[in-house]
Amino acid sequence: MKSTIHANRIVRLHAFRGLFHMKVLVLGAGVIGVTTAYYLARAGHEVTVIDRQSSAGLETSFANAGEISPGYASPWAGPGVPLKAFKWLTMKNGPLVIHPKADPAMWRWMFQMLRNCNKTSYRINKSRMVRLAEYSRDCLRALRHDIGLAYDERQQGTLQLFRQSKQLENAAADIAILKEFGVPFEMLDPAGCVAAEPALALVRGKIAGGLRLPGDETGDCYMFTQKLAGICESLGVRFLHNVTIEKLVVGDTKLNHVVTTSGLLSADAVVVACGSYSTSLMKDIGVSLPVYPVKGYSITLPIADPAAAPVSTVMDETYKIAITRLGDRIRVGGTAELSGFNLELNSARRRTLEHSVSDLFPGAGDLARSTFWTGLRPMTPDGTPVIGPTSIRNLYLNTGHGTLGWTMACGAGRLLSDMLNGAPPEIDATDYALRRYL
Repeated sequence: MKSTIHANRIVRLHAFRGLFHMKVLVLGAGVIGVTTAYYLARAGHEVTVIDRQSSAGLETSFANAGEISPGYASPWAGPGVPLKAFKWLTMKNGPLVIHPKADPAMWRWMFQMLRNCNKTSYRINKSRMVRLAEYSRDCLRALRHDIGLAYDERQQGTLQLFRQSKQLENAAADIAILKEFGVPFEMLDPAGCVAAEPALALVRGKIAGGLRLPGDETGDCYMFTQKLAGICESLGVRFLHNVTIEKLVVGDTKLNHVVTTSGLLSADAVVVACGSYSTSLMKDIGVSLPVYPVKGYSITLPIADPAAAPVSTVMDETYKIAITRLGDRIRVGGTAELSGFNLELNSARRRTLEHSVSDLFPGAGDLARSTFWTGLRPMTPDGTPVIGPTSIRNLYLNTGHGTLGWTMACGAGRLLSDMLNGAPPEIDATDYALRRYL
């Protein structure tokens, strides 16, 4: 598949250009919305992107962990997670925080997630996620080849770092799926981890081993989204910024128009790519979308000592934190907080991020000059995004990518474009549709 995607893309884009010309509204200008707009514009459609922010990529795409990790694509719902969650909630620097609310959507989402915490569901869901993530990474490579985009990118793999031997044992199920999909990987002892990430030599005694995924990449998602938005404009895409989407108005079987603060907008097709905020838009028209916001945090710090910094991305499995080198900066991202749509910065979460990077890469970055950020990841209970048509014939969804929006963006955008064009997707996309929840 990897060797033919670029050639297939060029042939099929030219084949469909001009044959299917539609006016398309894309709701949301994060990395998902912008990649969707790019592929639609390349296919010859007249595309308008609507977003309430002043430019592209200013919400959940702004300061994520920076990793493009197909091999690490895994659902949060898995065997043993309920017990692990209890442990995480009691850890000083635990990766999970829950603020109970009188919110039926939160409890329904948590119940649905618990139903996926078994071996069978985990295997199915991870297989779906790896399939899309691998495809997306290949689409990103083809895009980069086509337009020469630079976004502090590196192609030097991801190292999932295990501090305990038990974590190594628990990786067996993931490794089986990596083998099934032909994803390259390396199981490393502490010396191998240091060879992959030389700065870890200082903390070698804290390492039990690691799983390295050499095909993974890194890059600044915000920088990518901004630059791709500029490419989109050169292709004729119109961006309506500082415009709030108020509601969708549906007729008998189709979406009639979108109500915004700038008036009514209509099109032949509408793509909802509003992340966590997609749920309320769909609820207002009677469509239940099982996407809930899971709050994540990051710090970004300038590199103080390049030799002490990571080469690429190191996933600290104990704290579920990614530490990524982005140019002359280090991005440290992670934690999961269920607190609705609350965007307040929690200082305790900052301390968790600081602890992980200081513990593994002491002296690498200047914490005194770090910036602190939070964003809402749009999560589905099974970890798999929702991509494709709805029961409303001209309304499509591209949301629910959770922590993997950056990893899955190009593949999801390409799939959505193919669906609108009536072209057969290059990978099986049937199990990303909303109907799997019906």
